[in-house]
Amino acid sequence: MAYFERVRDVVSGPFSPEIMRQRMAAGWQLVSIEWRRELPDQEAPTAGGFGEEIPYGLRISEDCTRLEVHPRENQTLMLMMDLLGQDFSYSSIVSDLNEKGFRMRNGGPWNRVAVFNMMPRLIEVGPRLFSSEEWRKREKKLSQVKAP
Repeated sequence: MAYFERVRDVVSGPFSPEIMRQRMAAGWQLVSIEWRRELPDQEAPTAGGFGEEIPYGLRISEDCTRLEVHPRENQTLMLMMDLLGQDFSYSSIVSDLNEKGFRMRNGGPWNRVAVFNMMPRLIEVGPRLFSSEEWRKREKKLSQVKAP
């Protein structure tokens, strides 16, 4: 198996092709170039605006330094995962979520498309959910109910 060393050069002045020649002579291969520009005022993000949406099931911590689990959204994810694991249809999952008072982030009721669109997020958080203490308790309760 090949092992690679990586290094990142921070360019603080005008770019010099000599740097490229020196690195390539030393056996380095160019694998990436990162560009940045100062945004004009009309393109600048609004104060407090984010460039991407916070993943469902997470929220910004009170100290605004990290993301943390959003308890209600995490419950929603667990219920979706549980129902999908029991092979419930999207319509049944939607009905169950709405009957139990779970709502989408925008406050609206769940629908089949919204549940379907949660699949990538469920795949992403699945390992964390399955290893959580709450999931183990749910599974234990289910196995006791199913046992003769």
